[in-house]
Amino acid sequence: MRTIIFATGNEGKMKEIREILDGSGWQVLSQREAGIDCEVEENGTSFEENALLKAEGIRNWCLENGIPNFPELNLRELAVLADDSGLEVDALGGEPGIYSARYLGHDTSYREKNAHIMERLDGLPKQSRTARFVCVIAAAFFDGHSHLARGAVEGYIGWEERGENGFGYDPIFYLFENDRSTAELSPEEKNAVSHRGKALRRMRELLEEEYNK
Repeated sequence: MRTIIFATGNEGKMKEIREILDGSGWQVLSQREAGIDCEVEENGTSFEENALLKAEGIRNWCLENGIPNFPELNLRELAVLADDSGLEVDALGGEPGIYSARYLGHDTSYREKNAHIMERLDGLPKQSRTARFVCVIAAAFFDGHSHLARGAVEGYIGWEERGENGFGYDPIFYLFENDRSTAELSPEEKNAVSHRGKALRRMRELLEEEYNK
């Protein structure tokens, strides 16, 4: 069975991934579900580098150790996917960028991260609060080649957290077209416009091309 192992333990992210890839015909497993005990250092200087480091690192681990919880999987029908994503705020010189997950420290809550960003933008009008979510997804195959897909969504940083549907920076990232935060969108609405949705749909196309060769 064609299987994707996604290099993340983030349940919110896995929920989005499964929703967007629903009906694709691929089994989607998280790294944890596959039993892969491997942490890859994200020391790249771009979203692309970090995503590729993670995907290739997990693939190389699997080449040496197999897929512990699914030893029957055919490696020729398996791809390891990893993403690197984050928030870029123009007025902050692109921060937090590739450091979004560890901004202000790994143990700092997103409520604190969000409050800090809004505080740094205090007094700025809407047109000066522009920002974007960026997502790059890498696919590493077991014959050694790889693919990259990028998605982005433009918006601005609001003045307060709003919404309960998202995670991370979603409550402070607002869309220009409706002035709603991405945490106020339904899963279907968010997946249609999100950076991860765009990148995953492009990666889905690349995977279909790969297996239809």
